[in-house]
Amino acid sequence: MRLFNAVRGGLSAGHPVSGTAALTGGAFVVIALLVLVPLANIAVELISDAGLEAVWDVFAGRIAENMLWRPLANTFAIGFAVALACVALGGVLAWLVTMTDLPLRRWIGVLAALPFMIPTFAVALAWTVVFADDRLGVDAAGMLVHLGVPVPAWLAWGGVPVALALIAHLYAIAYLMIASALVTVGRDLTAAAEIAGASRTRILRAIVFPVVTPSLIAAGALCFAEAVSSFSAPAILGLPVRFHTLATRAYGAIETGSPERGYVLITVMVVTAALFLALAAVLQRRGQSFATIGAQGGRRGRMALGRWRWPLAVAALSTVAATTILPTLVLLLSSVSTASGNPFATLTTHYWIGAADPAVAQGQAGILNNPQLVRATLVTLGVGLATGIAALAAALVVGLAIGRLRGGFLAGTLQQLAFLPLLIPGLAIGAACIGFYGAPIGPLPSLYGTPAILVIAGVAATLPFAVQSVVAARAQIAPTLEDSARVTGASPPRILAAITLPLALPKLIAGFVLVFVKMVRDLDLVILLYTPQLPLLTVIAFRYASDGFAQFAHAVTVVILLVSVLAHLAATGLGRAAQPWLRD
Repeated sequence: MRLFNAVRGGLSAGHPVSGTAALTGGAFVVIALLVLVPLANIAVELISDAGLEAVWDVFAGRIAENMLWRPLANTFAIGFAVALACVALGGVLAWLVTMTDLPLRRWIGVLAALPFMIPTFAVALAWTVVFADDRLGVDAAGMLVHLGVPVPAWLAWGGVPVALALIAHLYAIAYLMIASALVTVGRDLTAAAEIAGASRTRILRAIVFPVVTPSLIAAGALCFAEAVSSFSAPAILGLPVRFHTLATRAYGAIETGSPERGYVLITVMVVTAALFLALAAVLQRRGQSFATIGAQGGRRGRMALGRWRWPLAVAALSTVAATTILPTLVLLLSSVSTASGNPFATLTTHYWIGAADPAVAQGQAGILNNPQLVRATLVTLGVGLATGIAALAAALVVGLAIGRLRGGFLAGTLQQLAFLPLLIPGLAIGAACIGFYGAPIGPLPSLYGTPAILVIAGVAATLPFAVQSVVAARAQIAPTLEDSARVTGASPPRILAAITLPLALPKLIAGFVLVFVKMVRDLDLVILLYTPQLPLLTVIAFRYASDGFAQFAHAVTVVILLVSVLAHLAATGLGRAAQPWLRD
């Protein structure tokens, strides 16, 4: 009855019933085909005879210790360590940039937001170039070993480097979330405390910290969920010493012909992340709410750091540079070295432009002379562009339906379902798409090994980001504009083309670029969907690294980073061109 009333109320908000009903129905169909049905297919597999046997094997069989419980403990340890460290590091940087007179804070703020753009596997590969020991051979050892600096085994491989690589990648999430909360702390709050004689420590503990506590909880939960679902960093830094997480065990099970066991582990990953995010939501709701904008309009002042200004600036700048600029430079240097990780090795351009030579790299040509790499670049760009366009099309259907319903139970349900993929690891989405779209569906053929399944998986994984861009863009457009056009007889397609899309274009471009970049650099999502007939840059880089061709892996990774940066620059230019009145 509640759902019926919501539908009736949502469809009677001053819009043609048939148009809103069709749009709402289309939105539910899009979400069902992209997310709900593939996930339900995994659930069906788990209650089959083979699935129930796999559940027993994973939870209580002879392989349970190595298949589930030990990887689960590793996953939890990494997740909690990453969450705590990201909140601490991101919180300190956010406080320094937003609330103090730190020198160079604008540059530090820009660099602090960039690490999330750098793929996790790029950070992991850069770590091996510097810290790898010689257990995989002298040629595979890192720079410190070649410089004569002993590297302890726990720092070269295993849980510690996995956690550090993930922290370097994910702390940007915490920084952005906490900084957005800190900018709301008005100067009148801290000024009153200063007048009362409160110390800086007292102000932080009694005013600033309580205000940002909800953001701290949310940031920690997101970092935990991202860490427990990560595949690439544990695969690169953990597998050489048989350090497994749930993600690497699930990948291994599916790759070795035991998909049901992989589905069980993926289900555990999804439930773990979902429960932790739900717990964080409960803690946020129980927390206190604070009014942070007073009579002065929330005017912000900056806390004086005194003699600590420059030492803290150097420390902050070193931190953000070490997680953005340094990994790129390390990978670039390694890609032109005859021995990866050896700073004394001869420089060469073979791994970029060299011709095939049996005496070098087992006869493999440089990546720019390798037809497979050129094809992989074109396939990756094509899949990224197709995914961006398809994701925006799907997001327009969902976002416009949410806007047309104008609140209520039905709109809230649509929005929650659209954001469901945030709870689902990329590896799980890839496995779900294989399970459902990898087999014929009635007259439709199997999509496995085709670009279509990559696009479907990419749209499913990036739907929350695309929908958010559409919803945010539409929220800035006054409903009276569309209502006025509708009164004059304009059709919905005409209103969309003449009013909604032009005004929303900058945010739509930003959403498109976010989807494109995520698809180009995401290894976890596509690792199970890769086939030799459909090469992708991220998977090829991972294969090169796994097979010991480090320089090729690093060169391909630099190309991925370059594509990501160029996409962001192009988006900035297009956004300004789309609305010339916003130019200076």
